[in-house]
Amino acid sequence: MTPAHPPDPARVRVPEALVAALGGWVTARVLVAGALALARFLADRLDDVGEAARTAAAAGLRGWDAAWYIDIARRGYGALGEEAVRFFPLQAGLARAGGLGVLDPAWPSVVVANLAALAAAAGLWALARREGLDRPAAGHAAWLLQLWPAGFVLVMGYAEAVSLALSVGVFLALRRRAWWVAGGLGVIAGLSRPTGFLLAVPAAIEATRGRRAARSTQWAARAVAVAGPLVGTAGFLSWVGTRFGDPWLPYTVQTRPGFKGEFRDPFTTVADAFGGLASGDRVGTGLHAVWLLLTVALLAVCARRLPVSYPAYAAVVLTAAAVSENLDSFERYALGAFPLVLAAATLLAAPLPAATQVRRGVYALAGAALSGYAVLAFLGVYVP
Repeated sequence: MTPAHPPDPARVRVPEALVAALGGWVTARVLVAGALALARFLADRLDDVGEAARTAAAAGLRGWDAAWYIDIARRGYGALGEEAVRFFPLQAGLARAGGLGVLDPAWPSVVVANLAALAAAAGLWALARREGLDRPAAGHAAWLLQLWPAGFVLVMGYAEAVSLALSVGVFLALRRRAWWVAGGLGVIAGLSRPTGFLLAVPAAIEATRGRRAARSTQWAARAVAVAGPLVGTAGFLSWVGTRFGDPWLPYTVQTRPGFKGEFRDPFTTVADAFGGLASGDRVGTGLHAVWLLLTVALLAVCARRLPVSYPAYAAVVLTAAAVSENLDSFERYALGAFPLVLAAATLLAAPLPAATQVRRGVYALAGAALSGYAVLAFLGVYVP
């Protein structure tokens, strides 16, 4: 539970947060670099790997969805057609800006993602301290965010790192009652990923806390905090509607064959995942079922130990990840529910028997899983 008197947010210094986050950030990049080197070695030396694996290994940090963001930065949505609009514009815009409109945006896109990942981990450390967690627990949060098994996408040119940094920033602003800052960051977050608008849920919860004591002039600021993520997403959808004739394309394109499939109730999707686990016919789906169990367990811990805005946000993010025909990339989407990382950090920091050995085991398992998932992705086997 959050203590009645959490640490003064003013005492959480940026350099301290960055130093706390740096170890996990470097470790994750070393592991992913090793995974990429191994994938390329296997792709070059094994005859039966296949051309798709060689292509994925050659693309490396600029493969999969990262390639879409890079192409959008290079050519724009108009040249790529309707399928491109499922990727929101912020990552591509930052990549283009990082290239100063002159350099090719491929590597700037990767650099932006990696810097944002460091900012996200540092921000999560600061947020953990703001919620009363001690330094060891906050340190676990920063490390676990980087070593989340699907977190290798934070090293690639994906939008997840930027989205995470903004989401954590919104929570920091909300919990400090910096409503205008939360609203401004929310607008930008709404442009980062299709689920960016979900930040309106914790914003609404925080805005209604202490409402009786709030002055009438504060309500405008609180409303801005809630509206920010919605405005950002609505702005992109409006542009898509003007350019392509259908503002809902960023979501409906995903329902086409070959993508996520039709929207359906999450209970059916989850039941199918457990069916795959029981039958053994679809190992990938079965592994998603294991992750579902883990995220639900962490959500329960989150609900018990953190303010209600945290589990509420995690719940809507997880639900959004489970409303399609398949659970492809579920592990990556679950990373967006960062309050689960805070919940896991509280468990690691608990004074358990043989706590040091348990923590070492958890980190070893997380690092091995991160490397394993990255190798499979770089060989084109796992869809990140």
